[in-house]
Amino acid sequence: MTAEKLDWGKISAFSEPSLSPGFTLWHDFMRWQRELNARLRSLELTQPQFAVLAVCAWLSREGHEVTQHAVVDFLGMDRMHISQIASRLEQSGLIERRMATTDLRAKHVELTEKGRKLLAKAMPIVEEFDRAFFS
Repeated sequence: MTAEKLDWGKISAFSEPSLSPGFTLWHDFMRWQRELNARLRSLELTQPQFAVLAVCAWLSREGHEVTQHAVVDFLGMDRMHISQIASRLEQSGLIERRMATTDLRAKHVELTEKGRKLLAKAMPIVEEFDRAFFS
């Protein structure tokens, strides 16, 4: 069986992937995440783990309970992916999860003292990197 070649001019408005805004965004995002992960490695933290810690801290700044569902909604990430990240953060002693008082189906997520200290170290690294990357 021979594979037919695609007539690229008929299926895409772009002559190559690097001219596609979606591909460019994806490529830039992957480079941003890879380089940020390299900077967070010394803290044994990944960019998605940092995002979950930062969002938990941000959403709880007024003293409100933060549910795992609220973290999912805020980050716009897959529910199962957030659950896996939260499990790792919990195993590392960076967050605690328990049944929320407002909805017994929901999990309340809170940074531990260890998590707050790590976030305090990570935040300046991330913000400095973001300033440099996006300037």
